[in-house]
Amino acid sequence: MDTEAQHTERDHSSGTEERSRSVLSGHSSWRRPGLIGLVCAAFLLLLSHFVVQPFQIPSGSMEPTLRIGDRVLVNKLAYRFGSEPRRGDVVVFDGTGSFLQEPPERNPVTALLHGAAAALGLAEPADTDFVKRVVGVGGDRVTCCDEGGRVEVNGVPVDEGYLYPGDAPSRVPFDIVVPPGTLWVMGDHRSHSRDSRDHLGEPGGGMVPVDRVIGRADWIGWPFGRWSTVEPPAAFHDVPDTPASGAAHG
Repeated sequence: MDTEAQHTERDHSSGTEERSRSVLSGHSSWRRPGLIGLVCAAFLLLLSHFVVQPFQIPSGSMEPTLRIGDRVLVNKLAYRFGSEPRRGDVVVFDGTGSFLQEPPERNPVTALLHGAAAALGLAEPADTDFVKRVVGVGGDRVTCCDEGGRVEVNGVPVDEGYLYPGDAPSRVPFDIVVPPGTLWVMGDHRSHSRDSRDHLGEPGGGMVPVDRVIGRADWIGWPFGRWSTVEPPAAFHDVPDTPASGAAHG
């Protein structure tokens, strides 16, 4: 009887140890993938904050170059080392103070979660972020339109082959000189784009400060069938760096 009792005690002990090992094994089975997932997410957030950020296109204002639902990869290093946006670049920028005089109020927690999702390209960008094409840089005189209906930069007409088919360069006439340190930006789908033209009478005159530029849209990364680079156009190659003689405002 004593021998049987000892066997019984050992059996109970063995079963407890097996259950303990099973529980520990279960914990480790989900802890490791969870930890790897957290590390990967942290790495991607750091990468998107400092180097390359996915940006989901929310509207058709940049068609046909960028379509609704495209994920573009924004190069945040493009203007970090002394370089500045050039005519023809497609840029993502914070429109606070230029396109939006005041940022919309949002719940801080909701804004944080949305910002993290947007940084990974899983949600539409913040209401303050915009994507447009640079048409004029500091010191440029940009006018519309010439006798051929084209935009002129520093007295040189620009053939904007990237425009949405059938769109006019602008149905709103304008004649502006871009202040230093700012940009004049427009969408490629001019009839469906709210851009610098729509803010001419507001503080800042629709100009986007260079220091508000988040980065340059260099690649389309999603969907797979749209994989490509966003090539700079040749439209501005003949534009001089300064307005032609007599072209400045009097």
